[in-house]
Amino acid sequence: MPESARAVAETYRALGVAGLSFAASGNVSCRLADGMLITRSGVAVDEVTETDICHVDASGASRNNLKPSSEAFMHGDIYAAYPEARAIVHAHSDACTALACLGRSLPAFHYMVLGFGGEDVRCAPYTTFGTPELGRLAVEALRDRTACLLANHGMICHGTDLRDALVRAQKLEALARQYLLACSAGEPRILKTEEIEAARRRYETYG
Repeated sequence: MPESARAVAETYRALGVAGLSFAASGNVSCRLADGMLITRSGVAVDEVTETDICHVDASGASRNNLKPSSEAFMHGDIYAAYPEARAIVHAHSDACTALACLGRSLPAFHYMVLGFGGEDVRCAPYTTFGTPELGRLAVEALRDRTACLLANHGMICHGTDLRDALVRAQKLEALARQYLLACSAGEPRILKTEEIEAARRRYETYG
């Protein structure tokens, strides 16, 4: 079923309900044949409705007179680079943002990290929000991955649809929180290469 402005708004609201986003932080989008639907600039998670969803065409122009999120560049670049990306969630969730502010990637301390496509979730270098450079850095950090951290900023992930992208965001936040808890108690054990490969093989038939 094609995604709709209502579904984008509901996903953005769900970010707030799940505690992954607050006020007007973060944004949600889905791919269209001629561009994307994305939350408008400045809309709060507890106030968003389908009238707050901006239709952005392939050139980056708004087609319904709404100002798109300042991160529309990043979303557009990810869709252009990764055809499998059908929906994107960007959030400033607590644990992911804390890890990103340390400039650290999320390593394979737990086998579920492999669910994002590789042995870690990379942290893209810092650059100013809302700029084309951020899109370029996010695309690079997402190579062979479905999620990445953004240094001193937050996280972003893509999925096969809005539900998938939202679930990935929730999983990434839980893993980042668990990793930070483990770090606070000592040095987390990172999976060895052979353990990563065994888990990767299991993931091929998982779910």
